[in-house]
Amino acid sequence: MQRGNGLFYPIIGFASCFAFIYMSFGDLWISYNGETTLSFVERNGTQFIVDGRPFYFNGWNSYWMMDNAVDESTRPRIRAMLQAGAKMGLTVCRTWAFNDGGYNALQISPGRFDEKVFRALDHVIAEARQNGIRLILSLVNNLQAYGGKTQYVKWAWEEGVGLSSSNDSFFYDPSIRHYFKTYVKTVLTRRNTYTGIKYRDDPTIFAWELINEPRVISDASGDTLQDWIEEMSTFIKLIDNKHLLTVGLEGFYGPKNPKRLTVNPEFWAADVGSDFIRNSKISTVDFASVHIYPDHWSHNQDFEYQLKFVSKWMLSHIEDGDKELKKPVMFTEFGLSTENKGFDPSQRDKFYKVILDIIYKSAKRNKSGAGTLVWQFWVEGMEEFNDDFGIVPWKRPSTYKLFTEQSCRLARIQGVLPSQKEHLDKLCIHRW
Repeated sequence: MQRGNGLFYPIIGFASCFAFIYMSFGDLWISYNGETTLSFVERNGTQFIVDGRPFYFNGWNSYWMMDNAVDESTRPRIRAMLQAGAKMGLTVCRTWAFNDGGYNALQISPGRFDEKVFRALDHVIAEARQNGIRLILSLVNNLQAYGGKTQYVKWAWEEGVGLSSSNDSFFYDPSIRHYFKTYVKTVLTRRNTYTGIKYRDDPTIFAWELINEPRVISDASGDTLQDWIEEMSTFIKLIDNKHLLTVGLEGFYGPKNPKRLTVNPEFWAADVGSDFIRNSKISTVDFASVHIYPDHWSHNQDFEYQLKFVSKWMLSHIEDGDKELKKPVMFTEFGLSTENKGFDPSQRDKFYKVILDIIYKSAKRNKSGAGTLVWQFWVEGMEEFNDDFGIVPWKRPSTYKLFTEQSCRLARIQGVLPSQKEHLDKLCIHRW
């Protein structure tokens, strides 16, 4: 989905937010002096494994973390959000490890990086480690927000080496592929200035995501994207063989897959240049990623229809993970827009519950549906980073309860990891 990108916020509003978070979650605040032990997430067939045990998770998206960690005045938002997530029993957060060519750019121009922004990303990873939260770090955007493939194409065009001004040339232009590989290598081999650990050696990072929501409209066959995925995933694995890797797909079935007619939201979804099965099946991709936005994907705005679509969509992809891919399937974004006609907040709770219930049942049955990451959570005072999907979880008790109960019931199935124990003992004391 298209993401907003604001630059400023009211100081008084943030101060109020900061005070609220501190009072609510102050008992969780810790410094870098303490050490939280995390193990690498591994894969065994269709399951994620941590310390030899299956790992099913409940998590969220906060794409804005690196951007907000750059400035000292906004940096406390990262700790506040991660500690709030930990208190809810959440264990995984997905966020951007890119910002190309714009405000607070990590990559100023091809191969040139802003050390201050890199230190901000260091800070995010270090804070996540302290709170026992694992991160999925996305490496580039298919959309224009935070630079994305559009910025890479612009750079090549400005330097006189670009093959085309089309945004899709990001995937096939040799110069742009070189730009991206340089970027990826720099990020993966970065040594964190807070922890001293290289990114590729840090188990705080759950996985790398190649690109957020890739589409190649100019090649509906899918060959262009497939070639890019194969090349870039192989390149990453040569640098970092410790971390898992996913593509960042929305989950659409391609033109040669019969499910395009029975499961895709509408006919157009088979023609955007991606293919869930083909893109996810290669050996250098460790797990499949899927998004869930029925209100944006379909002309049918009937809410009950959308709930039925969600069930069908998720169960289809879990079946694919179990039977065809033989890999875990992660639902890395899901949301319901406040801009829908007749929107009511209670609809969101129903929507979330369908999704969380399906993952819970998958976990009970040791299936490939491995976890969910809601789009998106933020803290109060961050309205400029919100879109029509964002929520401050503790402001709506019914929503907060849904996610905390999911954390507890997943823990009942698989046990509690050491990094979760303190929080879950408090959270689930009446639910064990």
